[in-house]
Amino acid sequence: MTRYARGGAAIDWGALSPGHEDGPVDGVTGDGGVRLRRRLGRADLGAVSEVRGALRDLLRHWGRPGTAETAELLASELVTNALVHTDRDAVFTATVEPRRLRVEVRDFTGHRPRLRGADTGDGTHGRGLMLVQALADAWGVSAHGVGKSVWFELDASA
Repeated sequence: MTRYARGGAAIDWGALSPGHEDGPVDGVTGDGGVRLRRRLGRADLGAVSEVRGALRDLLRHWGRPGTAETAELLASELVTNALVHTDRDAVFTATVEPRRLRVEVRDFTGHRPRLRGADTGDGTHGRGLMLVQALADAWGVSAHGVGKSVWFELDASA
């Protein structure tokens, strides 16, 4: 796993924690957090607004002011990237704990995302991971046997 702090510097390496993909679709996690999970259909860009709405409802009373809006924006970017750049299904997971939010989008291709500047020929591409880098407290890419997860974390009290 590659982990980045705000600003993009890699801060550590590790492995995906065991059982990370297990658990209820929606519900309470073993450590008292709440998990929201959605399966996203291939190229279903309507799923972006559905994920935003579900995440907004989940975060209605969590974190510092503006955290929910930032989480929605960054989640939208990760979901859109997975659906546009992979041509496969994906899985969205948000885990809310008292002090942090972790959002990850798993896809099933080995293509690793890369941070790049905005495409000057088309103003609609190239900014997603730049936003994640700038606004998340931490973010990274975790490799799986098949595919990867791109994730970010927000701290409720920062």
